[in-house]
Amino acid sequence: MSEIEKLLDQHGKAITEVYLDWENGSKIEREVLDAMIPFYLDRKFGNPAITHRFGWETYDFYIGAKKTIAKPLNINPQSLAITQSFTESNNLAIQGIVRANKKKKKIILSEVEHLSVIHAAKSLYDIGVEVEVIPVSNDGVVNTDILQEKLDDETLLTSIQTVNHEIGTIQPVKEAFEIVKDKNEDIIFHTDATSAFGRLPLDYSKLEVDLATISSDRILGPKGIAGLYVKEGIKIRPLYEGQLSVEILSPDVENSPLLAGFAKAVELQFEKFDEINAETSRLRDKLLYGFQTTIPRTDINGPQGNNRVSDNVNISFLGCEGEALTVESSMNGIYASSGSACTSRVLMPSHILTAIGRKPEEAHGSLLMKLTRLNTEEEIEYVLETMPKVIERIRSITGGISL
Repeated sequence: MSEIEKLLDQHGKAITEVYLDWENGSKIEREVLDAMIPFYLDRKFGNPAITHRFGWETYDFYIGAKKTIAKPLNINPQSLAITQSFTESNNLAIQGIVRANKKKKKIILSEVEHLSVIHAAKSLYDIGVEVEVIPVSNDGVVNTDILQEKLDDETLLTSIQTVNHEIGTIQPVKEAFEIVKDKNEDIIFHTDATSAFGRLPLDYSKLEVDLATISSDRILGPKGIAGLYVKEGIKIRPLYEGQLSVEILSPDVENSPLLAGFAKAVELQFEKFDEINAETSRLRDKLLYGFQTTIPRTDINGPQGNNRVSDNVNISFLGCEGEALTVESSMNGIYASSGSACTSRVLMPSHILTAIGRKPEEAHGSLLMKLTRLNTEEEIEYVLETMPKVIERIRSITGGISL
């Protein structure tokens, strides 16, 4: 028996299981899988860049699928680059712009961006790129006054996420965009819309951002495929070189099965868009209210009300530690993630939570839960019934470390 098998055996399996770690891993629905299977087994497995019947059939599908994905964004499908992940999309948005525009050397981003944005920008230090980081409020809202102060003639690119992936803050992207463009129309504006796609209306014919990142797995589509909207006329270069392909910015053999799954997930999420988001908002509020009223010494991370995205629950249980929280919750069949990031074997607090003023011990004692259209009322009832016992047990063991 391997060490992992021994661990799982000791862990046991709860009778009731509730999966709320959709931020870090997701599954697909049967309809999505059914949409993908023909592209593995039937005719449309050809390379869409090749001029023969199988290639043409696949190309015809490829164009149609991109139309489906582009529709809720109200963009031209030709302006949507298909990539292999939102990490690639964010890197392409940051590094691809710098590669194509070498005269200016300054990037501005918020301190609560996804690490794929932050690391992509800071990796450019070696070639003389300056990176300015904008602070946020205690609710995680970007300080647009400081953004305005930081903009200058050397600014090439500004990146402000639409929704924070960890604490659910809906950012003032329209205001930030207008501030940037009022300063200089030539400054390129990117938004990581990964956590907003499928949750907020995104119309890029009205809010004319230059670049926007979306991802399949965030709407219960397959992993390994995402997108980057690139407004017509924006100069951008691919991150790597490759073979002849339909996707100029991601030159490789297109993955038609994953694209089919992505398109089907878009259909499922957007055909009942209002209904899905109303229900996840209701379950979100039920969790937040339930935790606050049944578990002493809890703090909500991020805003409440309309400025919080519909699927996000992030709460600190004071006197608890992240690993104990996730393990004890898991043993009770509740799967979520903590506000600690394990890097090089050193337990580090989330940069998002420290950015909003949380102490390291408060960040370590947080749980992030996400909701999807697959979660049910019964599951939330079970979580609210079980978590007070989980927290009480942890605090009894640790002595309820005072914060």
